[in-house]
Amino acid sequence: MDTPGPASEPDARLSSPAAARNREPILEVLREWLPAHGTVLEIASGSGEHALHFARGLPALVWQPSDPASRARTSIAAWREHAGLPNLRPPVALDVTRIPWPVVAFDALVCINMLHISSWEATQALMAQAGQRLPERGVLYLYGPFRRGGEHTAPSNAAFDADLRARDSRWGIRDLDAVVELAGQHGLVLETVVEMPANNLSVVLRRLA
Repeated sequence: MDTPGPASEPDARLSSPAAARNREPILEVLREWLPAHGTVLEIASGSGEHALHFARGLPALVWQPSDPASRARTSIAAWREHAGLPNLRPPVALDVTRIPWPVVAFDALVCINMLHISSWEATQALMAQAGQRLPERGVLYLYGPFRRGGEHTAPSNAAFDADLRARDSRWGIRDLDAVVELAGQHGLVLETVVEMPANNLSVVLRRLA
């Protein structure tokens, strides 16, 4: 798991040490699995640092950040203004559980570090919308800590999970098998699982016809 650490706040831009650590390993996976062209909708973009890094690293893709929190959207907008990247769109207010989503069309979905700090209903909504709205063979990319075979992959993840559940009973590290099973109910199949730094996983799902 990534430990967020203290956030610094230059002007309106939030900054997370975890995002700085994991953005390049994530980008390497995205380069392999995202389409060559099109629009990528990022769910729960947080500070916006990932959106900035990925838009810069994947200039042929249009990157659409989103977040339900106004503070996060303010940070994303500030990073966007600072960078001036033509393929990074302004952030939109998007809560995965509130249908319809405000973004009409996209070619791929990216969701980083959301599943474990949201309700299971949010994961259900994400999978349902991915199954309905991704184009055929469109990719849903997930990143974060997961249990495998019902077990935590590291003691640090077990401790993190306990802390999450203490903070909010709806939160917690999800079991990968349960996530993949849910995805399958909506026409999504597992393409690959990539082990990442800090006991995280990249999970690539694809929508079939």
